[in-house]
Amino acid sequence: MHDSTNLLSRHGDGRPRIMGVINCTPDSFYEGSRSAQLEHSLEIVEKMISEGADWIDIGGESTRPGATEVSIDEEIRRTAPLILEIRKRFPNQAISIDTRRHQVAKEAIIAGANMINDVSGLRDPEMFELVLSTEVQVCIMHMQGEPGNMQNSPHYTDVVQEVSSNLLRKARELVEQGHPVNRICLDPGIGFGKTLEHNISLLRKSESLRGDEGFSILWGVSRKSMFRELLGREDTNERLAGTLGVAAYAQSKGIDILRVHDVAEHADIGHTISKLEVNYW
Repeated sequence: MHDSTNLLSRHGDGRPRIMGVINCTPDSFYEGSRSAQLEHSLEIVEKMISEGADWIDIGGESTRPGATEVSIDEEIRRTAPLILEIRKRFPNQAISIDTRRHQVAKEAIIAGANMINDVSGLRDPEMFELVLSTEVQVCIMHMQGEPGNMQNSPHYTDVVQEVSSNLLRKARELVEQGHPVNRICLDPGIGFGKTLEHNISLLRKSESLRGDEGFSILWGVSRKSMFRELLGREDTNERLAGTLGVAAYAQSKGIDILRVHDVAEHADIGHTISKLEVNYW
């Protein structure tokens, strides 16, 4: 399998890596990311790769606020065949599996996934052990509560300190047991058990997630509900401009990876900023 370790760090010119999202679900919050048919999903993958996606993130369970769980077998059925086919057709493409279940993650790794993207932050001890035993790359995300209840009055005394402390503790537990620092990235979990104020505080101070070890940082803000509150954009189709604004801010903050629905637009804004910041002509 292609070694994707260096893809957890931003490009040398400061551009964040781009992670394109494919949701093999009927109920993910953004309709444009949903794809239930294998061939259709592969067409989207090919398009994202051609547009500059460093990662393809495959999910088989919606984790939007209020989402209901699907069975483990159904989640595997939705994701493993697609990952297997991507690995066959695009052998050097970095792939992540977006799941909270160790059973799903294990099948995804067998199929060819490079990274586990766990929105529950390795709460499952067996997921933690799977990361250690396979030495797979991992993204540890913070979420207060569960998808079904996480937006029911989220509360923190100090959101930046609490989220950073939680994520760094998990990451350091992995490192203490031998997992390399450069195979771990941390995600503050924008919109996962947070108010708009919490989200903005975390975006402003995400560098606290790096710790002394220098962990990589991933942001996932694409078309999220924070833009409904921030800009009055109820329709997810009207949230691209706000999303790209955060992408530009992310580049100025040195964020390593952006998880996005719109690969071409994020690639363009990244290249534009990087060329403005150097003596291009």
